Amino acid sequence: MTTVVVENQLPEASGAPSAVAWPAIVAGGFVAAAFTLLLLALGGGLGLMVVSPWRASPEITTLKAATFAGIYMAATAVIASALGGYIAGRLRTRWSGAPADEVFFRDTVHGLLAWAFASVMGAILLASAATALTGAATAGAVQGTVQRPDAGQPAGVAPAVAMPILDRLFRPDYAVLTGGTGQRAAGVFAAGRDLAVDRDAAARLLATGEAADRQYLAQMVAARTGVDLAEAERRVSAAEVSLRNAAELARQVSMRLSLWLVASLFLGALAACLAALEGGALRDGRGWTGLRG
Repeated sequence: MTTVVVENQLPEASGAPSAVAWPAIVAGGFVAAAFTLLLLALGGGLGLMVVSPWRASPEITTLKAATFAGIYMAATAVIASALGGYIAGRLRTRWSGAPADEVFFRDTVHGLLAWAFASVMGAILLASAATALTGAATAGAVQGTVQRPDAGQPAGVAPAVAMPILDRLFRPDYAVLTGGTGQRAAGVFAAGRDLAVDRDAAARLLATGEAADRQYLAQMVAARTGVDLAEAERRVSAAEVSLRNAAELARQVSMRLSLWLVASLFLGALAACLAALEGGALRDGRGWTGLRG
């Protein structure tokens, strides 16, 4: 009696198509990335239409702009990822004889891979373009922040915020400076001292938040503007409050946008997986209700 042993082979080893259709995944990823760029351009145009440079309440407008930008970012991720996932599922190679559960899993993975490919490619190639385009939708959202400077370096204050605050800080009292004669009073300005140097020094001193620096800055303001020391101290305190509010506003906007970014990534991945399931079902001649049939 002769015994014959027959070894089972995997479908892929017998020449069946691979479980991963990379061309379909790459195609879906490219489409998702391109459509994302298109929607970001549209969002930038809409942002320029609704954002006014004259704002009566910048804090409220800024936070609302960050929320609207986050919602639009999430909607963009869902639409673009769904389109890319659908294309990846529709173009993938048909798996003959694969169980329904296996087809369900593979289609889901194809959508997820298309989303991942588009996300990574967008982060590498489209980051600068996306930043420039979405900046219009959140114009004025982050005007600037106050950072503790390095030694010898100016404070990290954006000009859009620093310039008006420093202007108010060093606004001269012309009644004192001219003495009613139209001429600058002697001894008010330090001889040979450039105002720009004092403005840079003021930005650095405001960033430290130390009492000694505040006192020195108040003396500088009093000498520069002709106001008394009490008024100079009031100006310094007001400038500190303004810069801290700007930093807090920037923190809240960054926090909201970061959370919306995470939400948009999750929603995009889910949309890509579901769309890939539908595309694969139609590719195999099944509808959405036939995924398990």
